[in-house]
Amino acid sequence: MNRRLITILLTAFVIACVCTYFVAKVVSGMATASKKPTTTAVVAASSDLKLGTLIAKGDLTTIEIAGSVPKEAIFKPEDAIGRGVVADIYQGEPILNSRLAPVGSGGGLAATIPPGMRACAVKVDDVVGVSGFATPGMRVDVLISGNPPGEQNSATTGPKVKTILQNIQVLSAGTDIQKDDQGKPKQVQVVNLMVTPDQAEILSLATSQEKIQLVLRNPLDTQISQTPGTIVRNLFEDKNPAPVKARSAPVVHKAAPTYTIEIINGSQRSDQKFATPEGKQ
Repeated sequence: MNRRLITILLTAFVIACVCTYFVAKVVSGMATASKKPTTTAVVAASSDLKLGTLIAKGDLTTIEIAGSVPKEAIFKPEDAIGRGVVADIYQGEPILNSRLAPVGSGGGLAATIPPGMRACAVKVDDVVGVSGFATPGMRVDVLISGNPPGEQNSATTGPKVKTILQNIQVLSAGTDIQKDDQGKPKQVQVVNLMVTPDQAEILSLATSQEKIQLVLRNPLDTQISQTPGTIVRNLFEDKNPAPVKARSAPVVHKAAPTYTIEIINGSQRSDQKFATPEGKQ
Protein backbone atom coordinates (compact mmCIF):
# COMPACT_ATOMS: atom_id res chain seq x y z
CA MET A 1 0.00 0.00 0.00
CA ASN A 2 1.12 3.51 -0.74
CA ARG A 3 2.96 4.94 2.25
CA ARG A 4 1.50 8.37 1.63
CA LEU A 5 -2.04 6.95 1.79
CA ILE A 6 -1.34 5.26 5.12
CA THR A 7 -0.06 8.53 6.57
CA ILE A 8 -3.21 10.34 5.46
CA LEU A 9 -5.46 7.67 6.99
CA LEU A 10 -3.63 7.73 10.33
CA THR A 11 -3.78 11.52 10.47
CA ALA A 12 -7.49 11.47 9.72
CA PHE A 13 -8.05 8.84 12.47
CA VAL A 14 -6.20 10.93 15.06
CA ILE A 15 -8.12 14.05 14.12
CA ALA A 16 -11.40 12.12 14.35
CA CYS A 17 -10.51 10.82 17.84
CA VAL A 18 -9.59 14.29 19.07
CA CYS A 19 -12.80 15.78 17.72
CA THR A 20 -14.85 12.98 19.24
CA TYR A 21 -13.25 13.57 22.64
CA PHE A 22 -13.97 17.31 22.63
CA VAL A 23 -17.52 16.85 21.37
CA ALA A 24 -18.22 14.28 24.09
CA LYS A 25 -16.78 16.58 26.74
CA VAL A 26 -18.90 19.52 25.59
CA VAL A 27 -22.06 17.41 25.48
CA SER A 28 -21.33 15.98 28.94
CA GLY A 29 -20.77 19.49 30.34
CA MET A 30 -24.04 20.70 28.86
CA ALA A 31 -25.92 17.73 30.33
CA THR A 32 -24.38 18.31 33.77
CA ALA A 33 -25.22 22.00 33.65
CA SER A 34 -28.81 21.25 32.73
CA LYS A 35 -29.18 18.79 35.64
CA LYS A 36 -27.61 21.04 38.29
CA PRO A 37 -30.45 22.65 40.33
CA THR A 38 -30.52 26.33 41.05
CA THR A 39 -29.63 27.09 44.67
CA THR A 40 -30.02 30.16 46.87
CA ALA A 41 -27.80 31.09 49.81
CA VAL A 42 -29.72 31.86 53.02
CA VAL A 43 -28.70 32.55 56.61
CA ALA A 44 -28.98 29.61 59.02
CA ALA A 45 -28.09 28.83 62.61
CA SER A 46 -24.62 27.43 63.23
CA SER A 47 -25.78 26.00 66.59
CA ASP A 48 -28.98 25.60 68.57
CA LEU A 49 -30.46 29.00 69.48
CA LYS A 50 -32.77 28.99 72.49
CA LEU A 51 -35.71 31.24 73.18
CA GLY A 52 -34.56 34.72 74.23
CA THR A 53 -31.03 34.40 72.80
CA LEU A 54 -29.54 37.57 71.35
CA ILE A 55 -28.00 36.55 68.01
CA ALA A 56 -24.30 37.23 67.47
CA LYS A 57 -22.16 36.83 64.36
CA GLY A 58 -20.81 33.47 65.53
CA ASP A 59 -24.32 32.05 65.77
CA LEU A 60 -24.86 32.30 62.01
CA THR A 61 -23.78 30.42 58.92
CA THR A 62 -24.85 30.22 55.27
CA ILE A 63 -26.47 27.25 53.56
CA GLU A 64 -27.60 26.61 49.97
CA ILE A 65 -31.26 25.82 49.39
CA ALA A 66 -32.38 24.23 46.13
CA GLY A 67 -35.76 25.12 44.74
CA SER A 68 -38.17 27.45 46.48
CA VAL A 69 -36.91 29.53 49.42
CA PRO A 70 -38.91 29.98 52.65
CA LYS A 71 -41.08 33.08 52.53
CA GLU A 72 -39.41 34.92 55.43
CA ALA A 73 -35.85 33.70 54.90
CA ILE A 74 -32.95 36.05 55.69
CA PHE A 75 -30.24 36.46 53.05
CA LYS A 76 -27.80 38.77 54.85
CA PRO A 77 -26.28 37.98 58.27
CA GLU A 78 -26.45 41.65 59.32
CA ASP A 79 -30.25 41.43 59.10
CA ALA A 80 -30.26 38.88 61.95
CA ILE A 81 -27.36 40.02 64.19
CA GLY A 82 -28.53 41.73 67.37
CA ARG A 83 -32.11 40.43 67.25
CA GLY A 84 -33.67 38.22 69.91
CA VAL A 85 -34.94 34.69 69.27
CA VAL A 86 -38.68 34.33 69.97
CA ALA A 87 -38.86 30.61 69.11
CA ASP A 88 -36.23 27.87 69.36
CA ILE A 89 -34.04 27.53 66.24
CA TYR A 90 -31.99 24.37 65.70
CA GLN A 91 -28.57 23.93 64.12
CA GLY A 92 -28.66 24.10 60.32
CA GLU A 93 -32.20 25.47 60.26
CA PRO A 94 -32.80 28.56 58.10
CA ILE A 95 -33.50 31.65 60.19
CA LEU A 96 -36.83 33.29 59.45
CA ASN A 97 -37.94 36.80 60.33
CA SER A 98 -40.95 35.34 62.17
CA ARG A 99 -38.57 33.55 64.57
CA LEU A 100 -36.81 36.79 65.54
CA ALA A 101 -37.88 39.81 67.53
CA PRO A 102 -38.14 43.17 65.75
CA VAL A 103 -34.93 45.14 65.27
CA GLY A 104 -34.01 47.05 68.42
CA SER A 105 -36.22 45.08 70.83
CA GLY A 106 -33.27 43.10 72.22
CA GLY A 107 -33.39 39.60 73.62
CA GLY A 108 -34.68 37.87 76.72
CA LEU A 109 -38.26 37.61 77.88
CA ALA A 110 -39.37 41.04 76.64
CA ALA A 111 -38.56 40.16 73.03
CA THR A 112 -41.01 37.26 73.09
CA ILE A 113 -44.03 39.39 74.03
CA PRO A 114 -46.22 40.21 71.00
CA PRO A 115 -47.46 43.78 70.54
CA GLY A 116 -50.51 44.53 72.66
CA MET A 117 -49.78 41.78 75.19
CA ARG A 118 -48.19 41.82 78.63
CA ALA A 119 -46.20 39.38 80.77
CA CYS A 120 -47.66 39.16 84.26
CA ALA A 121 -45.67 37.34 86.96
CA VAL A 122 -47.57 35.05 89.33
CA LYS A 123 -45.98 33.75 92.51
CA VAL A 124 -46.73 30.07 92.88
CA ASP A 125 -45.79 27.02 94.90
CA ASP A 126 -45.47 23.41 93.75
CA VAL A 127 -49.23 22.89 93.86
CA VAL A 128 -50.28 26.22 92.33
CA GLY A 129 -47.69 25.73 89.57
CA VAL A 130 -49.33 22.43 88.58
CA SER A 131 -46.44 20.56 90.17
CA GLY A 132 -43.95 22.07 87.74
CA PHE A 133 -45.80 21.18 84.56
CA ALA A 134 -46.61 24.83 83.74
CA THR A 135 -43.80 25.04 81.16
CA PRO A 136 -43.46 27.70 78.42
CA GLY A 137 -46.11 27.31 75.75
CA MET A 138 -48.62 25.50 77.99
CA ARG A 139 -52.15 26.83 78.51
CA VAL A 140 -53.73 27.28 81.93
CA ASP A 141 -56.87 28.58 83.62
CA VAL A 142 -56.60 30.85 86.67
CA LEU A 143 -58.82 30.14 89.66
CA ILE A 144 -59.30 32.38 92.70
CA SER A 145 -60.55 31.22 96.11
CA GLY A 146 -61.51 33.25 99.16
CA ASN A 147 -64.35 35.04 100.93
CA PRO A 148 -66.12 37.55 98.64
CA PRO A 149 -66.18 40.96 100.35
CA GLY A 150 -69.58 42.20 101.53
CA GLU A 151 -71.26 38.81 101.24
CA GLN A 152 -73.58 38.38 104.23
CA ASN A 153 -73.72 34.61 104.23
CA SER A 154 -69.97 34.02 103.85
CA ALA A 155 -69.74 32.80 107.44
CA THR A 156 -72.20 29.99 106.75
CA THR A 157 -71.42 29.19 103.13
CA GLY A 158 -67.62 29.27 103.50
CA PRO A 159 -64.99 30.37 100.93
CA LYS A 160 -65.89 30.55 97.25
CA VAL A 161 -63.84 29.49 94.22
CA LYS A 162 -64.25 31.07 90.78
CA THR A 163 -62.49 30.83 87.42
CA ILE A 164 -61.38 34.35 86.47
CA LEU A 165 -59.17 33.72 83.41
CA GLN A 166 -59.16 30.92 80.84
CA ASN A 167 -56.84 29.69 78.10
CA ILE A 168 -53.86 31.78 79.22
CA GLN A 169 -50.45 31.01 77.71
CA VAL A 170 -47.48 30.37 80.00
CA LEU A 171 -44.67 32.61 78.80
CA SER A 172 -41.96 31.44 81.18
CA ALA A 173 -41.48 29.41 84.32
CA GLY A 174 -39.11 30.76 86.96
CA THR A 175 -36.28 33.19 86.26
CA ASP A 176 -35.08 31.00 83.37
CA ILE A 177 -37.33 31.17 80.30
CA GLN A 178 -35.95 27.85 79.02
CA LYS A 179 -37.04 24.29 79.70
CA ASP A 180 -34.44 21.99 81.24
CA ASP A 181 -31.97 20.05 79.05
CA GLN A 182 -33.85 16.77 79.43
CA GLY A 183 -37.23 18.27 78.57
CA LYS A 184 -38.56 17.64 82.07
CA PRO A 185 -40.70 20.14 83.97
CA LYS A 186 -39.04 22.34 86.57
CA GLN A 187 -40.19 23.15 90.09
CA VAL A 188 -40.55 26.93 89.97
CA GLN A 189 -41.73 29.73 92.24
CA VAL A 190 -42.71 32.26 89.56
CA VAL A 191 -44.77 31.74 86.41
CA ASN A 192 -45.12 34.50 83.80
CA LEU A 193 -48.44 34.50 81.99
CA MET A 194 -49.04 36.30 78.70
CA VAL A 195 -52.20 38.39 79.09
CA THR A 196 -53.90 41.47 77.73
CA PRO A 197 -53.67 44.73 79.73
CA ASP A 198 -57.21 44.17 81.11
CA GLN A 199 -56.35 40.61 82.14
CA ALA A 200 -53.14 41.87 83.75
CA GLU A 201 -55.17 44.15 86.03
CA ILE A 202 -57.49 41.30 87.01
CA LEU A 203 -54.58 38.96 87.67
CA SER A 204 -52.62 41.53 89.66
CA LEU A 205 -55.61 42.29 91.89
CA ALA A 206 -56.36 38.61 92.39
CA THR A 207 -52.81 37.73 93.44
CA SER A 208 -52.68 40.59 95.94
CA GLN A 209 -56.02 39.82 97.60
CA GLU A 210 -56.78 36.11 97.45
CA LYS A 211 -55.20 32.75 96.79
CA ILE A 212 -54.96 31.67 93.16
CA GLN A 213 -54.50 28.30 91.48
CA LEU A 214 -53.35 27.40 87.96
CA VAL A 215 -55.24 24.64 86.19
CA LEU A 216 -53.46 22.98 83.26
CA ARG A 217 -55.47 22.52 80.06
CA ASN A 218 -54.97 21.01 76.62
CA PRO A 219 -53.39 23.62 74.29
CA LEU A 220 -55.78 22.53 71.54
CA ASP A 221 -58.81 23.12 73.76
CA THR A 222 -59.66 26.80 73.24
CA GLN A 223 -63.29 26.63 74.35
CA ILE A 224 -64.26 29.12 77.07
CA SER A 225 -66.52 27.54 79.69
CA GLN A 226 -69.16 29.49 81.59
CA THR A 227 -68.69 28.41 85.21
CA PRO A 228 -70.83 29.83 88.06
CA GLY A 229 -68.26 29.07 90.74
CA THR A 230 -68.88 27.03 93.86
CA ILE A 231 -68.86 27.42 97.64
CA VAL A 232 -67.77 25.14 100.45
CA ARG A 233 -71.33 24.43 101.52
CA ASN A 234 -72.09 22.84 98.16
CA LEU A 235 -69.38 20.26 98.78
CA PHE A 236 -71.27 18.91 101.80
CA GLU A 237 -74.78 19.04 100.41
CA ASP A 238 -76.35 15.68 99.68
CA LYS A 239 -77.21 15.90 96.03
CA ASN A 240 -77.65 12.16 95.56
CA PRO A 241 -81.08 11.07 94.36
CA ALA A 242 -83.46 9.80 97.02
CA PRO A 243 -83.32 6.04 97.45
CA VAL A 244 -86.02 4.18 95.60
CA LYS A 245 -88.44 2.51 98.00
CA ALA A 246 -88.85 -1.19 97.53
CA ARG A 247 -92.25 -2.06 96.18
CA SER A 248 -94.15 -4.89 97.82
CA ALA A 249 -94.87 -7.75 95.51
CA PRO A 250 -98.55 -8.04 94.54
CA VAL A 251 -100.50 -10.75 96.32
CA VAL A 252 -101.38 -13.52 93.94
CA HIS A 253 -104.46 -15.45 94.95
CA LYS A 254 -104.17 -19.00 93.88
CA ALA A 255 -107.25 -20.59 92.46
CA ALA A 256 -108.89 -23.16 94.67
CA PRO A 257 -108.14 -26.75 93.58
CA THR A 258 -111.05 -28.38 91.72
CA TYR A 259 -111.85 -31.69 90.00
CA THR A 260 -113.87 -32.22 86.84
CA ILE A 261 -116.50 -34.91 86.13
CA GLU A 262 -117.53 -35.67 82.58
CA ILE A 263 -121.30 -36.42 82.29
CA ILE A 264 -122.56 -38.43 79.27
CA ASN A 265 -126.29 -38.18 78.54
CA GLY A 266 -126.99 -40.10 75.38
CA SER A 267 -125.12 -38.37 72.59
CA GLN A 268 -124.43 -35.28 74.68
CA ARG A 269 -121.36 -34.74 76.84
CA SER A 270 -120.73 -32.06 79.47
CA ASP A 271 -118.11 -31.29 82.11
CA GLN A 272 -119.01 -30.45 85.68
CA LYS A 273 -116.44 -28.92 88.04
CA PHE A 274 -116.56 -29.45 91.79
CA ALA A 275 -114.36 -27.92 94.51
CA THR A 276 -112.20 -30.22 96.55
CA PRO A 277 -112.55 -30.34 100.29
CA GLU A 278 -109.36 -28.24 100.67
CA GLY A 279 -110.81 -25.57 98.35
CA LYS A 280 -113.99 -25.30 100.43
CA GLN A 281 -112.04 -24.49 103.62
